[in-house]
Amino acid sequence: MSKKTQRRRLPKAERRELIELAALDVVAARGYHGATIAEIAERSGVSVPVVYDHFDSKRALHRRLLERTRGELLDMWRVHLAGDEPAEVRIPRALDAWARYVEGHPFAARAFLRDFSGDPEVEADHREVQDQARAALAVILGQEPGVENIAGDAGTQSLEMAAEVMRAGLSGLAVWWSDHPEVPREQIVQTAVNTIWIGFERVRRGEGWAPA
Repeated sequence: MSKKTQRRRLPKAERRELIELAALDVVAARGYHGATIAEIAERSGVSVPVVYDHFDSKRALHRRLLERTRGELLDMWRVHLAGDEPAEVRIPRALDAWARYVEGHPFAARAFLRDFSGDPEVEADHREVQDQARAALAVILGQEPGVENIAGDAGTQSLEMAAEVMRAGLSGLAVWWSDHPEVPREQIVQTAVNTIWIGFERVRRGEGWAPA
């Protein structure tokens, strides 16, 4: 009698990663309400009970996807904005990295940067994670010389306002791009650099507007 090939049991962390990756694809394609735990389980090669071993509910899994995407985007900003190069090198580099991330992660534009779930609890999760992202981005922007000229000072609230302008502008561009995928990434980056960086650079040099 031939020996049956036994399937290797994956470590818990690997199973969880497979579930999250499958969920990112399913939610990006079908939205929160259209995504089912059954399809996520099938795509990740596990059973439905195994998914629930890792996540108590679809909402908990979705919350994890939001937090994962937030963390990856913030890490991207930290890595590509860091360094001793002049800002005119670092900021276009960071915006190009952002565009590459959005291009390669459909969940970012279709679920993280906008929420059409219609579920009050899911919307609350979305707002909370976005608030955390804005606060963290404000800290990153606060390290840039001249940032205090944008909103009149370098206080926490002023930095968060600047971060929100940047976050909301890029979020809107990413959402628009997801509806117009024929536009090349290079053009998206050019648009982002020219609308966000050029104005920021002028303010950094001391040029700006303030109420009389």
